[in-house]
Amino acid sequence: MNPELDARVLDFLTDVLGAMGLSLDVALDETPDAARVNITGEGADTLLRRQGETIDALQVIVNTAFRREERGDRHYIVDVQGFRKAKDDELRQMAQSLMEKARDSGIAQEMGPLNPYERRLVHLTVADEPGMGTVSVGEDFLKTVVISVSAQT
Repeated sequence: MNPELDARVLDFLTDVLGAMGLSLDVALDETPDAARVNITGEGADTLLRRQGETIDALQVIVNTAFRREERGDRHYIVDVQGFRKAKDDELRQMAQSLMEKARDSGIAQEMGPLNPYERRLVHLTVADEPGMGTVSVGEDFLKTVVISVSAQT
């Protein structure tokens, strides 16, 4: 937790949203593995068009603008009215389902294409399950995650 950095991130997002013509509330909630930036207010739903591509872009911009040297391993997660949280829960459930399918069938399961944030969520979800493993496949920004029974059991 870095209160000075968090304040700069909130100011930065407020300025970016202002440049987009939006006057929204921006608040930060600390979670064990990240800082969740919640954007709310009248008109916030405009950021959710096209399956939330705008908040994906804002999240990439924030995590790029405030480089790892400043924030360490901590990530900023940009959410609007709980949209990302719901999508994250859905992604974790799908990863769980594909893990079970891979374990039962012995056949690796593919999930994707996923952006880096989504891939990280899948990798972390699978990492919590003993005997299961993941690997990202592809050369582009969007990659496929392969979930399989790991050889190291």
